Amino acid sequence: MLSAAQLLVACGSPPAPGLPPPGRPKVLASFTVVADMAREVACGQLEVASITRPGAEIHGYEITPSDLRRAQGARLVLENGLGLDRWTHRFTAGLGAVPRVVVSRGVETLPIRDGTSAHAVNPHAWMSPRMARTYVANIREAFIALDPPRASTYRRCAADYLARIDSLDRELATRLASIPPAQRLLVSCEGAFSYLTRDYGLEEAWLWPVNGEREVTPQRMQRLITTVRNRRVPAVFCESTVDARAQQRVARESGARFGGLFYVDSLSLPGGPAPSYLALMRRNVDTLINGLRAGTPPASGSGPDPAP
Repeated sequence: MLSAAQLLVACGSPPAPGLPPPGRPKVLASFTVVADMAREVACGQLEVASITRPGAEIHGYEITPSDLRRAQGARLVLENGLGLDRWTHRFTAGLGAVPRVVVSRGVETLPIRDGTSAHAVNPHAWMSPRMARTYVANIREAFIALDPPRASTYRRCAADYLARIDSLDRELATRLASIPPAQRLLVSCEGAFSYLTRDYGLEEAWLWPVNGEREVTPQRMQRLITTVRNRRVPAVFCESTVDARAQQRVARESGARFGGLFYVDSLSLPGGPAPSYLALMRRNVDTLINGLRAGTPPASGSGPDPAP
């Protein structure tokens, strides 16, 4: 397999050192959620692009020649960090001395819990609007360092965006408080909701800790089926970037319904249900509340077939 540097040479020569790219400075984000946050802070003053495209699986992403062609002339790379997007190190190796900024720096991290122990760090901190504030602050400071003459613009746009994130936080807190105590268990394919459940007083259960470790063992499957059945959870869910069939089996065997898909690691296309970070968070809460609102399933029995 060619290295990132070899692929970049194959795609064309990078700009001469010290010469800025034509037009607005180019900023790359490792995935679409971070790119959306960055565009909000940039207010059109920077060219912001996501390395991965909508719908892509970002855990262990494989860099392509077209990614590197689009990256030429980049002045800054924004990474989530927390072990999520280590592949960006290979990517930036082919771009020369381009600064990388970890936008999660300073968040209050949570461990990944597998039911018996805690290990590693859960990388999905953006799933908490409260932690997203740290992302926005780090992006703002990175843009000021990159483009000092427009510092006031980045501060103003970041402040406006943070106000909307604060409004979202209050909205989600109010809506999620309406879920009855007996139904406050969020069941997903991936353990990506630890930050959200911490913030809003929910519990979580899942089939695998993170997508990079998504082996659905018989033990994990049976444990989740038993939990859903015993807790009489009305609905279970999966993420848009992974295969939902294992979770549909959980629904069938536990008596729950398959309640739909969450958006976590990727935005949808612009015309889809989650074209921005704020829309993604609202869509997930809509999906969760609508799924749980259907009522408690019977204590036993196969339950209805999951939605396709």
